[in-house]
Amino acid sequence: MKASRSINQRDWSWPFWPALPLYPYGKRRTVRREIVKDSIWTFDQLQGILYTIVPIRMTIIKLQAGGLLVYAPVAPTPECIHLVQELEAKHGVVKYIILPTSSGLEHKIFVGPFAKKFPQAVVYVAPHQWSFPFNLPLSWLGFPQKRTLELPENIENIHQNPFGDEFDYEILDINLGRGAFVEVALFHKPSRTLLLTDTILSIPEEPPEILQLEPYPLLFHARENGQQIIEDNQKNRRQGWQRISLFAIYFRPSALEITEIKEMWQDAKKSPDRSAQAYFGLFPFRWQNNWQHSFDALHGNGRPFVAPILQILILPQAPKLVLDWADKIANWDFQQIISCHFDAPIKASPLQFRQAFSFLEKEPLLRDNKPLLVEDLRFIQELEASLVKRGIATPTKDKV
Repeated sequence: MKASRSINQRDWSWPFWPALPLYPYGKRRTVRREIVKDSIWTFDQLQGILYTIVPIRMTIIKLQAGGLLVYAPVAPTPECIHLVQELEAKHGVVKYIILPTSSGLEHKIFVGPFAKKFPQAVVYVAPHQWSFPFNLPLSWLGFPQKRTLELPENIENIHQNPFGDEFDYEILDINLGRGAFVEVALFHKPSRTLLLTDTILSIPEEPPEILQLEPYPLLFHARENGQQIIEDNQKNRRQGWQRISLFAIYFRPSALEITEIKEMWQDAKKSPDRSAQAYFGLFPFRWQNNWQHSFDALHGNGRPFVAPILQILILPQAPKLVLDWADKIANWDFQQIISCHFDAPIKASPLQFRQAFSFLEKEPLLRDNKPLLVEDLRFIQELEASLVKRGIATPTKDKV
């Protein structure tokens, strides 16, 4: 169930967008959906660059003792806060706010401003917080100093779970030398729902609702060249979304060609729309006929998978640690996953979750679906090799 209210563009205002200048900049719409009746809600917004935009998601859970728990806040626009306050009026105040990652600026940047809107809430952050290029204290990033706590890494070391018996959580904490990759997996037992930040994704075939509200980015990427007129129909929206997904996941998928600067400028001069919104007619992308094959492999009938950037650059730095974390989570009896990006909820069993990490094993578990295409992973693999050669990244560890 989604929430509806009268449209007022001032309600979409996000004045702090220069701190992280991503589309849609100072105007962020919010879509609230009820995932489990009177229990779990998601709040979707958008972010991206060059019209390669994807959902970013906050999840709110009603506590059995009354009140609300917020996982991974999004931009606290007037619209977003109004939608949260509607839940507060019915289910009690926001008691807990969780930042479930250590380095994800796209999540961290919203926590301080969001927490100020709910002064009674305790803020729990994942361990080993850091920022780039300067490692600033959380208070400098707007976190309320007196009510911000680090989430205990080992739940057995504290008297009780800070969120009550209805939750379990496990923290993945990988030391990367110059920082850490940390993710907090939160399991809501009553609804059998697993909350994750970045480790697991699922790509829907159709564009998410939040993108349908302002479809121009979908239509922009649906074109074959810059001379093609932008036309709004469901086919183009779908095609634009599927190409955006390939961009976002692979950065440079194998089916994509980038035109030379001379050709790009010639096409721009003939473009029917040379406005700033259309990037002055510039459109350097050319898709090969087999691009749909790449998307079908990525979609994989909606199966959960680990993003290639994590598969290649991050998680192989500590394969045993990651697999131990995944094994613990696979012991939980969940039936759906809510991730902070792309599709949600993802209907998935603990076995399907565990299979997603098989790339870290010498003898992977059997998978229900075909893996990602090797040729689409090539750009990220080349990026890894370049980073290792320059000493920016370290070689990956052997598989377990």
